[in-house]
Amino acid sequence: MPAQNSTQNSPSPLQDPKIAAVLDRLRAERRRPANGGPRGGADTRDPYAYADIGFSIHADQGDLIYLLCRAISATRVVEFATSVGVSTIYFAAAVRDNGGGTVIGSEIVPEKAATAQRNLAEAELDKYVDLRVGDARETLRDLGGPVDFALIDGWPISDGGPTLARQVMELIAPQLRTGAFVMNDNAEPDYLDYIRDPANGFRSVTLPLKGSTELSVKVS
Repeated sequence: MPAQNSTQNSPSPLQDPKIAAVLDRLRAERRRPANGGPRGGADTRDPYAYADIGFSIHADQGDLIYLLCRAISATRVVEFATSVGVSTIYFAAAVRDNGGGTVIGSEIVPEKAATAQRNLAEAELDKYVDLRVGDARETLRDLGGPVDFALIDGWPISDGGPTLARQVMELIAPQLRTGAFVMNDNAEPDYLDYIRDPANGFRSVTLPLKGSTELSVKVS
């Protein structure tokens, strides 16, 4: 039976039963922090305080990532951040189905990185992933060549300065090839200011996925 997109109860373009089983398990295990989380009034915004909580994209976002990566024959992609590996699985499946390549992941919490590695191994996709543990502003400084697709979905909280999304986007933008896609999940205002400014070389649209998802393409 084809895999199902649980959000819309429609067939998923990702048709591998082993991968679908891992994604279904991760969705079933998904839970919100009892304290509401960093955006829900929690006392702490320390990412290490949520080492056992996976903050992940939804199935419709993952399906779109998979389709777009297949459409542009993506072989080199990057994500901020990996969390427990849900988005990584969609990227790695697309890279594998495109003939091979590398997903560069970033995760600051070692426990989450270890969980992601286990999930990727269960899906038999771990060989396609270079998972870098640490601050993405350091681990993603050198991506080793032009990148086809980037996901910006890391820690959404700012300490009063530029958000991490804005900082990481400015870091990786020069490393994206013309025609590369960028997806953002948290709609940080300063990130949107950057990506929607034509002077920065992107064109962008807001999609009605998981509240709002910003999808952009590098045009220059």
